[in-house]
Amino acid sequence: MQTEFAIATTGPGLYEFTQEVRAWQRDQQISDGVLTLFVRHTSCSLLIQENADPEVQGDLQAFFRRLVPPTSDPAMSYIRHTYEGPDDMPAHIKSAMMPVSLTIPVADGEMVLGTWQGIYLFEHREAPHRRRVAVHFC
Repeated sequence: MQTEFAIATTGPGLYEFTQEVRAWQRDQQISDGVLTLFVRHTSCSLLIQENADPEVQGDLQAFFRRLVPPTSDPAMSYIRHTYEGPDDMPAHIKSAMMPVSLTIPVADGEMVLGTWQGIYLFEHREAPHRRRVAVHFC
């Protein structure tokens, strides 16, 4: 079984879509197996991360912003790929550092996620985007 989720982003940040995946999984009456999620873009990532305290998402964003600043930062003057703006190549770098696919076991009709774990798309670009995440169950 396969489907695709469209996630609208409004700029950098973590966008949780755990409930959408869970609803699809339940509608399909998926009981035991593995879900694979794959983001179809090169400037965002997928993460399983804490969904209880929003400070976690803010700290992650601050860390990666500091680790890979925009190309307008003097520390990034060696970057050549700047055609799409100062956030473009840094977004590709962040995407290369974080997962673009996730594998989640399903047992007894439920995704096997920890109590505080959620599924996130991590947007690395400044402009709004419509991101597509392919989901496959086997």
